[in-house]
Amino acid sequence: MLDLSFSKPNEIVRRLCERLRTERLAQQMTQADVAGRAGVGVNTVSNLEAGRNVGFENVIRVAMVLGRIKELEALFLPRLDSLEDIRRYENGAKRQRIKRKPENA
Repeated sequence: MLDLSFSKPNEIVRRLCERLRTERLAQQMTQADVAGRAGVGVNTVSNLEAGRNVGFENVIRVAMVLGRIKELEALFLPRLDSLEDIRRYENGAKRQRIKRKPENA
């Protein structure tokens, strides 16, 4: 597990792209294999592995092909360390909007 707490965003992107490439190679797949199964172009997979600007949906498609979607699904799960955290989360899920404070207040 990498500690990414003191990393810059571009460093995190670089590490994740390296992992993606390593995973693809470990599964003995070419970029063309992944692209074909994900329904994206080979250039998209190449750009993704190089850390160039690629849409999040394409990241998800490639993760699905590589069998790593569970990791993405867990990405923004709430931290529920106590009963109070669970209550706060459940109450927050019921709210639809956060009201703006008046500009003069």
